[in-house]
Amino acid sequence: MKITKLFQRTVFGIIALFGLIGISTSVLSINAVDSHLSKEYESNSEGHARTIADASVDIILNRDLSSLQSLIDQFLKIQGIEYIYITNENGEFLAHTFVPGIPQSILDSDVSNTETVQRTIRGMGDFVEVASPILAGVAGTVHIGMDLKSVSMKIQAAIGAQVYLIAIVFIVGFFSAIWFVSFASKPIVQLQSYAVGLAKSDSNEGSSFAKLLERKDEAGDLARLFQYFSTVADPSKLGEDQNSPESTS
Repeated sequence: MKITKLFQRTVFGIIALFGLIGISTSVLSINAVDSHLSKEYESNSEGHARTIADASVDIILNRDLSSLQSLIDQFLKIQGIEYIYITNENGEFLAHTFVPGIPQSILDSDVSNTETVQRTIRGMGDFVEVASPILAGVAGTVHIGMDLKSVSMKIQAAIGAQVYLIAIVFIVGFFSAIWFVSFASKPIVQLQSYAVGLAKSDSNEGSSFAKLLERKDEAGDLARLFQYFSTVADPSKLGEDQNSPESTS
């Protein structure tokens, strides 16, 4: 599909516009999905931590540590949760899911802190750790670690669907822009060929460009105008002119 030089900048402008829209939309969509899903996972983890904190009050007061361990082991089956540990008000570990033992980075941290933190544990990976106090911290604290790798994979899957959609829209828009511009450039090419034929006094220009002369747009008007001027320049064709501006008015 040939595009005239007159419309090449138009095509490049449309492509650039589609590219700008696609890139800006992708960046905005990726940031929105990333932020939304990250907050959602943190919120879900905080909910699980509160559930454990509420369920462990009686267990801690009764000093039934085996039931406490059984409780956190059940929550460990939830996808994304990699570790759970519970400490008392003095920072002593009451139960945990670490095997074979508690990592040194956990032992060196402030276990009374209930703020969400990002933690790197050697040999395990990167995690987002949330916490919930038990009885406002009087009975201890529950800590849950969410695997960032698992969270990132889910975010990438959600973002991937957005990117695929935007890529399809961009590709369809790209070829549609070329196709629509070709509609405008095709009459220009025909008009140019018709003008060259008139300049060469080609006797077949009227029959071969009949559709061009019948057009009701600017290309047809210019073609009829060219034909009119050619007949004025050559009086012998004046009687043959059926599409002069006067005859069409």
